[in-house]
Order: sequence, then structure tokens, then C-alpha cells
Amino acid sequence: MTDKRTTVLDAAIELLGTEGLRALTHRRVDSIADVPAGSTSNYFRTRHALVEGVLDRLLERDRADVAALAGAASAAPRDERELVDLLCGYVLFATDSDAVRTRARFAMFVEAMAVPELRAAVEIRRSELRTWGATMLADLGADGPGESDAGARLLVDYLDGVILHRLTSGSDPDPREGIRRIVEAVLRPQHAR
Repeated sequence: MTDKRTTVLDAAIELLGTEGLRALTHRRVDSIADVPAGSTSNYFRTRHALVEGVLDRLLERDRADVAALAGAASAAPRDERELVDLLCGYVLFATDSDAVRTRARFAMFVEAMAVPELRAAVEIRRSELRTWGATMLADLGADGPGESDAGARLLVDYLDGVILHRLTSGSDPDPREGIRRIVEAVLRPQHAR
């Protein structure tokens, strides 16, 4: 059973992903969530608090989805091929069945360019994602100190670009080859040159 706060946040994500950040108001979220007027405001007194709540909920749902794609909450890729499979699965999921949430996430990224407080909140959450990626890369043998951190940043940035391109271009080529090359470059940089 979903609690009302989660229902409100999921409705806000739906609104962002279908109508954009300008449409995000407490009243519109109440309407989409089908909750009594004022419910969103009870949980999130300001628009900024609502946006931060949405960012937290996006991260929570992303973690659950990555765990599901990996096969289990504690499962991590055991080799390069499994990592490529995981990342390809995520790209396809993010641009197909989860496209609305992905568009909501990108709407937040664009808004963060103009709002320093939001930029900081987005960066905190992206940093957590990079840390998760760096741990995974280190477990798979990324060479040298700092290589897994740099590799995680490269992977996250590349995946964001691939996802954005797939959502905005109408073109959806198989992302596997590009992801395979990036993973190879990160895990075996001397081989990729």
C-alpha cells in the first residue's frame, strides 16, 4: 500500500514528465494525485520543498529499478558483460516504459541550471549515483586510485547523453555497442587506446 506522501510525489513526477516544470504547482499535484486540496502543501510547504521531495523520490525509485535490473537488491555485476547488460537494460527502460519519469528527471536538470539551490540538491543526488557506480567499477577492477571515480563520472555522463538523445531525437538505435566501448575504456583504459 502506498502512503499519501508517496502518492503525491509520484503524481508530481507524472506532472513533470508530461507537462514540464512550469506545470508543477501544489494544486495541480493534488488534482493528479486525486487527494484533497491542500494535501501536497501539507507535506511540502514550499515549491522548493516539493522539488526536493521529487528529487528524493526519483532517486529512491531509480535505486529500486537498478536493483531490479541487476536481478536482486544486493546483486552487482560480476564482470564487464554483466555491467554492459545492466546499463543497456537501464537505458532501454529509461527511454521506453519509464520515459515519463526520465523526462521529469531531465526537467529537473534543466531547472537546476537557473536555480543554485536546486543545482546543489541535484548534485548531491548525482554524487550518490556516481559513488554507487565507482564502487561497482572498483569491484570490477578499474585500474588505479581515482580511476573508478573518473570512470563513474564518464559512465553517468555518457548514459545521460544517450538517454537524452533517445528521448528527443525519435531515434532509438541499440545502445549496446557504445556502452560496451565506454565500459571497456573505463575498465581497461590501456586496451581502449
